[in-house]
Amino acid sequence: MITEHWPLFGLRLTTPRLELRVPDLADLAQLADVAAAGVHDPATQPFAVPWTDGTPTEVARGTLQFQWRMWGQWAPESWSLHFVTVRDGQVIGTQALDARNFATLREVGTGSWLGRAHHGQGFGTEMRAAVLDLAFTGLGAQWATSEAFADNAASCGVSRKLGYLDDGVARHVVRGEAVVGRRLRLDRDGWAAARTVPVRIEGLAPCLAMFGG
Repeated sequence: MITEHWPLFGLRLTTPRLELRVPDLADLAQLADVAAAGVHDPATQPFAVPWTDGTPTEVARGTLQFQWRMWGQWAPESWSLHFVTVRDGQVIGTQALDARNFATLREVGTGSWLGRAHHGQGFGTEMRAAVLDLAFTGLGAQWATSEAFADNAASCGVSRKLGYLDDGVARHVVRGEAVVGRRLRLDRDGWAAARTVPVRIEGLAPCLAMFGG
């Protein structure tokens, strides 16, 4: 079985409304469809890497290539774990957890997106809560970081709900313009104090060596 060689395929995070899992090819096909249908207002660009600026075919294909690239580049000292977010059997978006030198730094970062039809329903909070539980409870992280552009109210709102505090700013060039990003940081005590979403973690034990921790 594939999980004997790549145990991440057996990792599952479950919240009251969602399941997060490492995608198989069928899941990736659904994810590409969701990306092609749009994940934000085309008039704005919420991502520092403007991967959604393209035709639906280009966005879908780029989504697949990115996911495969993350699989191929995995190493215990540098990893990027991308789940699909599943609601009632349908893929609605993706949630990432990544780290560099995790064994020493005990720090993770997060990133995510949802199809536009699924915005405004609290799924962003629930799926990030799931990977934070994996990080702090499952992997023993001490810190989690995130970043959102200053005008990205939805992402900043998720961070506030989950206990993040301001951690400075970063500057990016997006569509030829300077954009300010807000860096955010969450420590273990802040996570525990703001924790409200129950999360079940399954299939982690065979994966632990892959995280380098």
